[in-house]
Amino acid sequence: MKNFSTVGVRVAVVALFAGLLAAPTQAATCEFRPNAPDQHLVVKGDTLWDISGKFLEHPWCWPQVWGLNKEEIRNPHWIYPGQVIYFDRKNNRLSLTRPGSGDGSGSANGVLRLSPQVRTEGLGKDAIQAIPSGVIEPFLSQPLIVDADELKGSPRIAAAQEGHVYLGKDDKIYVRGNLKGGSSFQVFRPGTPLKDPETGKLVAYEAVYLGTAKLFAEAKPGVDAHTFVVATSKQEIGVGDLLIPAPPTVMRNYMPHPPDQKVDARIMGVYSGVTHAGQNQVVSINRGTLDGVDVGTVLQLYNIGKVVADPGAPKRGILGTKKTMIKLPDEQSGTLFIFRTFKRVSYGLIMQVTEPVEIGDVARSPE
Repeated sequence: MKNFSTVGVRVAVVALFAGLLAAPTQAATCEFRPNAPDQHLVVKGDTLWDISGKFLEHPWCWPQVWGLNKEEIRNPHWIYPGQVIYFDRKNNRLSLTRPGSGDGSGSANGVLRLSPQVRTEGLGKDAIQAIPSGVIEPFLSQPLIVDADELKGSPRIAAAQEGHVYLGKDDKIYVRGNLKGGSSFQVFRPGTPLKDPETGKLVAYEAVYLGTAKLFAEAKPGVDAHTFVVATSKQEIGVGDLLIPAPPTVMRNYMPHPPDQKVDARIMGVYSGVTHAGQNQVVSINRGTLDGVDVGTVLQLYNIGKVVADPGAPKRGILGTKKTMIKLPDEQSGTLFIFRTFKRVSYGLIMQVTEPVEIGDVARSPE
């Protein structure tokens, strides 16, 4: 498992494993703030990212200071309001156990054993979240990104129940196309084309999610269309709209980590159609699973350096009238947390930002 666990959009914090070394090797970027507090009382509304930001220069580093890596997560525990997170300055760790108090097991052979105080009832119902999950909830199950080749092969609503122009819940629809054994589908309509800011090529479409449909009866010999029933309707559904298999409901895991390989991406779109984005807004980038991006990947955001005239440089050209233009460096502007990936595109949530993020800006591996 590569990230930390959630149920739906409820997010769990993974507790320390007994037997982890007291001083694990940490990335150079994972440093505690000089003014980090000794402890923090968890209150309702806290997120793990916010809490980590009180202690760390880079909040996404929290798995390292909890002694975890994305291959080691097996048994999630929950952190609740009312618990205290301590800064163990001696071992450069965050812990749910007061430094020096131990857990009755002591330490041996240089190994520090910690036993977080956690509640297990309710499966984390009231546990704190890692990120503001309400912002990304609509993006977790809806198709949203559809590849051009996937668009061509999608089943299509060819006819509607007699007398119905637009369809809603419990209405019958008639679908043509290869269902590939599926019975539960999401209904969508092709939306904004997403073009790579670097190449200008069409990468995918940002689909408009309309609802869900369930197979009622497959087409029999001599019949050209399958019969479906609209299960849910978010927007009006009509003839010509397309179907895509509904994704399985899975445990969502969000453990922030740098990508396993170098990523140099561009902001391809700002969700909701605006041109600039700020904190807690969703953007798409032109890199996906084929490029080594997975859920939980953290990238640094940069505003593209402007090209400006250098007033002190000699003029250019035959007549000496052309200004000398220079490229300014890219300026770091924030942090992007990837929460959903497709083959060539990923959705990310802007976690911190100092300047507005716009289409064409850079998202790179943390340095």
